[in-house]
Amino acid sequence: MNRLAAWLAGLLFGAGLAWSGMADPHKVLGFLDVAGAWDPSLLLVMAGATLTYAIGWRLVMRRERPWLDTRFHVPVNRRIDKRLLVGAVLFGLGWGLGGYCPGPALAGVGLGNADLLWLLPAMLLGWWLARRWSH
Repeated sequence: MNRLAAWLAGLLFGAGLAWSGMADPHKVLGFLDVAGAWDPSLLLVMAGATLTYAIGWRLVMRRERPWLDTRFHVPVNRRIDKRLLVGAVLFGLGWGLGGYCPGPALAGVGLGNADLLWLLPAMLLGWWLARRWSH
């Protein structure tokens, strides 16, 4: 049941990314080009996502436990360290250079975007290297 719920959540997330234009790297790069032909439309997507998350978070956290688990798995580490900062910089650079972060990249595969054939192996290599570096 958990895998089906995860699959459905991923499908809904990917559909939302595709529908909002977040799976289109030109749309994302247009948003990041504040000194050029800036496209602010993704600001509305981010505001809508933040509002939806804020309402959903409050509703879900009123429950004693989630529907499909015995407890909530909420991050408790609030420390800002070198590892977090390096990861954030690498994530931002990758997003700014390619126009994709991991979610839209995976959604783009579902849309048949051939440009992702070079990105996904690089993203998987980066995850693997980060895990090796952190242990």
